[in-house]
Amino acid sequence: MKKIKLFLAGVATFITVVVLSGCGTQNQSNKRTLNLMQTSELTTLDNTNQATLPEFNTLTNISEGLYRLNSNDQPAPAMATKLVKPTDNGKKYVFHIRKNAKWSNGDPVKAEDFEFAWKRAMNPANNPVYTYIFSGIKNADAIMANKKSYKTLGIRATGDRTLVITLDHPMTYFNKLIAMPVFMPQDKSFVTKVGVKKYGTNAKNTVSNGAFKITKWTGTNDSYQLVRNPYYWDKKSIKLDRINYKTVKDPNTAHNLFQSDKLDDATISGVTAKSLQKNKDLKRVPKAWTYYLQVNQKSGQPLANQKLREAISLLINRNELTKKVLSDGSEPASSFVSPKTSVDPITGRDFSQETSTSVEPNLQKAKRLWNQGRKEAKISGTLKLSIIGDDQDVTRNVAQFVQGQINQNLPNVKVNISNLPDKAYQNRRTNGQWQLSQWYWLADFADPINYLGILTTNNTMNPGHFSDKTYDRLVASAKKADNQTDYWRDLRQAEKRLQKLTGVIPLYYVKEDHLVNPKLSGVEYHVAGFADYTRSRLAK
Repeated sequence: MKKIKLFLAGVATFITVVVLSGCGTQNQSNKRTLNLMQTSELTTLDNTNQATLPEFNTLTNISEGLYRLNSNDQPAPAMATKLVKPTDNGKKYVFHIRKNAKWSNGDPVKAEDFEFAWKRAMNPANNPVYTYIFSGIKNADAIMANKKSYKTLGIRATGDRTLVITLDHPMTYFNKLIAMPVFMPQDKSFVTKVGVKKYGTNAKNTVSNGAFKITKWTGTNDSYQLVRNPYYWDKKSIKLDRINYKTVKDPNTAHNLFQSDKLDDATISGVTAKSLQKNKDLKRVPKAWTYYLQVNQKSGQPLANQKLREAISLLINRNELTKKVLSDGSEPASSFVSPKTSVDPITGRDFSQETSTSVEPNLQKAKRLWNQGRKEAKISGTLKLSIIGDDQDVTRNVAQFVQGQINQNLPNVKVNISNLPDKAYQNRRTNGQWQLSQWYWLADFADPINYLGILTTNNTMNPGHFSDKTYDRLVASAKKADNQTDYWRDLRQAEKRLQKLTGVIPLYYVKEDHLVNPKLSGVEYHVAGFADYTRSRLAK
């Protein structure tokens, strides 16, 4: 995703689209204003210490890194003047920054803005959560292991417009990787002026280098606007004047807003999506996106016992979940890596499909493992488990389904659910006050390593504390592989190992349903990544 950490849950949680009050009338009269929705509140735009969907969705439309993804999901030059081929046996990249690239306050975009932002993202003082994604860049792993200073990261500005990036080893996916929002630059002089604690907390303390800049965001309100950046290097390609955003958590509300011309792109799910599958305005957006349960495996937690985790996974009827609860085309998850993420070039098969296991529930085996696990963990009496998630309707519905499956099919257990506003949810999740956490992973770039890499020991995206030496070794080996055969072999074995140990409990592959204004065109809906509206337009 979330990163990606990515804090929405369920199928209703990807695309951003919002409307300020009264903008339905405005939308009819001004075809250069787009009304979109977020399914969760925006809490920050500091890409060095967060990785949430609202943040990444917004950053995609206001900022640019060295590259951006084009309509074919391939990297295209953005702040960089061209796509770069590595030298030094695949370990050195030299980028040149556009001469006409500027921030929304008029400051020139400099190479040092990338060095500043990337090193901030590795600085422990900033409480970064997405550090693992830098693995492979020189010294990143040593920095994460507290063996070297973040200042030694392999990125260096050698002039105002020349940037040199050095890797520990070749990375065949590096050009795709750095199109992610976490690798976007930050205006060093501006951030230094406002202070790192205030940067990105509201519109006043945020600048951007993309097609738009943010306005009317206080840091706590659920609606805001994007307006054109007058300094954007490619402003001739931008047809919109403004994008309005508002948080809309309920899919039925989103549908009503769309019907009243107050949303141009509405994300729907559940009963609402089920009833609209034949609607002429329905657009099914393919996504590399898995919704799953994180399992708290920290020492002393009951689900640190592998048999208890496996028992829960075995009893969940994923077919019933997707058909009766979600009803939007989402599919049962049989592997952590979602379908269509990547084709294994060695076998010619979809990676997810070739590593899948059965999704059919096995209640008899689940009960046997549950009883064995209770004995091993020395648990007596009623075991109390908690499921936490955000407060979207779809998240609640999934939580209630899982709660019912466990309470009804396993003995001596009581499951409580807590669906909380985002900030409260994140605080509780960070503090480890849960046994099961509703979560998802939306691939940031189209490769299985983007999924599997987040579950290594001590990874910041692994709050469930899944830890296995064999799994870690396989992922590390894949990252350093110098040939395709070894790379994909290690990835297949890592996925199988994860499933064997029930490191996480995959539930379903998200199917994203949108109601889209037929006059809207030019939106780049990325399979791996975030929707880009910057080149979109509304016909008259």
